[in-house]
Amino acid sequence: MQISKETRGGMAINMIMKKPVNYFVVDAFTDSAFKGNPAVVCFLDEENKRDDSWLQSLATEFNLPMTCFLIPITGSNPLDPPRFILRWFTRFVEMDICGHATLASAHILFSNGLVGSSDIVEFATQSGILIAKRVPEEGSFLVELSLPEILTCEYNSNDVSIFSKALSGATIVDIKGTTTNSTVSKALNGVAKAASTDKIIVVLPSWESVTKLQPIRDDILKCPGKMLVVTAAAPPGSAYDFISRVFGPKIGVDESPVCGSAHCALAHYWSLKMNKSDFLAYAASPRSGTLKIHCDKEKQRVLLTGKAMTVMKGSVLV
Repeated sequence: MQISKETRGGMAINMIMKKPVNYFVVDAFTDSAFKGNPAVVCFLDEENKRDDSWLQSLATEFNLPMTCFLIPITGSNPLDPPRFILRWFTRFVEMDICGHATLASAHILFSNGLVGSSDIVEFATQSGILIAKRVPEEGSFLVELSLPEILTCEYNSNDVSIFSKALSGATIVDIKGTTTNSTVSKALNGVAKAASTDKIIVVLPSWESVTKLQPIRDDILKCPGKMLVVTAAAPPGSAYDFISRVFGPKIGVDESPVCGSAHCALAHYWSLKMNKSDFLAYAASPRSGTLKIHCDKEKQRVLLTGKAMTVMKGSVLV
């Protein structure tokens, strides 16, 4: 099919009129390319806005675990840390919180000098103000995130067979729910919403039972909760405290490579089980990842610290 000169001209003018949206692809919670959890970080501003339907369509186009959008907040006190609006989208829905894409966003801002000499940046999100801090390390830096703690609670059902079936008959030691029931099922401005705090934590008997787990996707879709978090304590002598894998086919992520928000609930669970506040956690997805965790029970905050690597940059032209 041939396109007329008039049509080509109209398409070209439309592309010229729209300011390109710059983006970066970042692997979070890792110091190696193609490991950790990938996120797309896109930059918008007051003069280059897009509607919610466009944001969701772009996230679907990228087809990565998370695409997020940053808009600088101007006019604030110059003595305060730089602040940005931050929103997160899977290929299916907008999320209320995402740890790895927040870390990716902070990494891009710090590594590209987009917040000047500041070592702190604040994000205005659906989960309140999230703070990211640059932590210097020889020849590099880490990012420390302050995120809300997600409290765990007793799971209100005696029927655990649905979970065992979804996990190929795995032996289940414990099941917990989360106290935040904020899933928004209706669409907002044409975009479906989901709360990543709507999690079920399933505890298995050993590290090996988590790494060798063969989940059944169709059965996970039948389980309660938006995300199924599978975890176990590390064996004696390990450098890690616990292991996890996270499954979220309902939100468009069959297995999250490294789920930051899941660790906001895991930190609460394991702090009660181990009677400690500091952890080194291993995410056992095929891409794998490592997180340093501090659970501040008094403030009900979880500090997640990790590295990130920029692997790609470009521009969206439409």
